[in-house]
Amino acid sequence: MTIEMLSPRQALKYLHEGAKLVDIRDADEFAREHIAQAQPLPLSAIEQGATLPVSADDVVIFHCQSGNRTRNNLTRLVAAAAPAKVMVLEGGIQAWKTAGLETIEDKKQPLPLMRQVQIAAGGLILLGCVLGYTVSEAFFLLSAFVGAGLTFAGISGFCGMARLLAVMPWNRR
Repeated sequence: MTIEMLSPRQALKYLHEGAKLVDIRDADEFAREHIAQAQPLPLSAIEQGATLPVSADDVVIFHCQSGNRTRNNLTRLVAAAAPAKVMVLEGGIQAWKTAGLETIEDKKQPLPLMRQVQIAAGGLILLGCVLGYTVSEAFFLLSAFVGAGLTFAGISGFCGMARLLAVMPWNRR
């Protein structure tokens, strides 16, 4: 299976010729910022069997944030777009912006959930360290607790902090 990797300018040329651009990032990432011509089809939906209504004459260009998700899931993407020709926007939306091409950004939308988890976890670990050095060594347990939670999330796929943040008022749509 050979998939053509496209620069942002090459992808734009294909879009002008009628190609479909598909954004496989999560819905919260898409809501915050996306390429105008892109249609959302989250990787999680593709993993559950979602497909695109395309023909053999169609060209589908997939993209994500940085290109990693598309590279790591090429087989799934090809299956979701069969029988169309599949291409990948190398470097994702980050490369698109670096090339000076426009995106639609809605700063009123909350940050993507995983960024919120990173901010919260990093802040709690930092707080535990600062309080551990300045107030009481017992505060180091806060950092250990967050580290254990992140380890558990990585092993099990369940992130309690993400579940908690998802129901916060700023994340309700």
